[in-house]
Amino acid sequence: MRVLHAIHDFLPRHRAGSELYAFHLCRELALRHEVAVLCAEYDLTRPHGELARREHAGLPVFELVNNWAFDRFEDSYRSPLVADQIAMVLDEFRPDVLHLHNLLNLSLDVPALAKQRGIPVVATLHDYTLVCPSGGQRVHVAEQHTCVQIDPERCSRCFAQSPFAGAMALGRRAGATPFPGPALGLARALRRRVPRLFASVAARTARGVDASPAAIRQRLDYALRACEDVDLFIAPSRSLADEFRRLGVPAAKLRVSDYGFPPMDGPPARARPAGAPLAIGFVGTLVWHKGVHVLLEAAARLPRDRFELLVFGSLDTFPDYAASLRRLAEGLPVRFLGGFENGDAARIYAQLDLLVVPSLWPENSPLVIHEAFQAGVPVVGARVGGIPDLLRGGESGPLYAPFSAAELAQCLAELVDSRERLAALRAALPAVKPIAQDAAEWEASYAALRARPRQPRAAPA
Repeated sequence: MRVLHAIHDFLPRHRAGSELYAFHLCRELALRHEVAVLCAEYDLTRPHGELARREHAGLPVFELVNNWAFDRFEDSYRSPLVADQIAMVLDEFRPDVLHLHNLLNLSLDVPALAKQRGIPVVATLHDYTLVCPSGGQRVHVAEQHTCVQIDPERCSRCFAQSPFAGAMALGRRAGATPFPGPALGLARALRRRVPRLFASVAARTARGVDASPAAIRQRLDYALRACEDVDLFIAPSRSLADEFRRLGVPAAKLRVSDYGFPPMDGPPARARPAGAPLAIGFVGTLVWHKGVHVLLEAAARLPRDRFELLVFGSLDTFPDYAASLRRLAEGLPVRFLGGFENGDAARIYAQLDLLVVPSLWPENSPLVIHEAFQAGVPVVGARVGGIPDLLRGGESGPLYAPFSAAELAQCLAELVDSRERLAALRAALPAVKPIAQDAAEWEASYAALRARPRQPRAAPA
């Protein structure tokens, strides 16, 4: 089969959970099929709308430059220029199946473009991008609020205060003219060194971006209509499936099946010397909704000679937030160890006795939890999204209320003082689905959809 995977961005520049999962799945499928990746890239040194062809680890990649150079909010999710470029990719690669991971930075018209060509469409639900215009986490960062309901009034304020509005305003000014490399380098340096000043300038630049509550409602309606052109949704967690079912996706189109993972080769799990401090870890993006500040607030309540906190994540991605974490960590046994390359996971987890996943948003099925299980590292997680299912309601790891540094500190204190409890958790870690099994399940779904009679659909009026 010829299978095209579409995702909002891709390796090597972008290395978050959905990108890594898509990469490993594509690599496994490519052992038996012809697989390519369609992704977007934000790069102000290149023309908006440019379509480039590259390769990553043997996978052909169609990369569309999307600098958010849009005149209207509607274009941010259904740009005619972006749609035309994606149509070119579909006509060039001619996939038998289109597998969607994330349509942010691409277009909500992608499923319809595939249907016009008689191509079956499947989707992995990684987050809430379809219904959340500010990145898919359902978090209003400026007001430090996690959205239980989709509220267009709040969404309107949130988008205006988000990096996407700033990117859109900047893109409108730049138009199709690329920024000179030195000018872009200076802007990035300013962002790292004076993040608050840079954020203030970006906020002023974003004024005038129209994302009214009515426009948000229109986007939500359009997203749900786009779901009609998807034949099958796979949600890696029950909580995510339940939420999309509540939003209106038919139950007949939804299945729950967790992610698959490649084998983890590397050093064995850490054997801590007697009396050594408990090595607590965080692995992931240093961004507000990941809740690292809650972990640091909890750490401040622990005896400082009984633990060390190792934080793995780039300090440059969200420098203002990283700076706030450094301030919180002053005087605590905390080490910020930066990001790491794909393939280094075993080395990272071998340094840990315990992983904490302090998410504030309704995470789907965090990849770091699976990686920790593979490495034999117990997990403490926030009671939100798909995390309780992965930790089997607390059976495979303690759970606490998100935002509660006090409750998290209590969980950690019990493990600091009870090595037997830690050993019992390690012995009870569940198995992780192999990526080969996951790929075989997807192959069966692809084949079943291809066997259905279908006709190319006319383009919408």
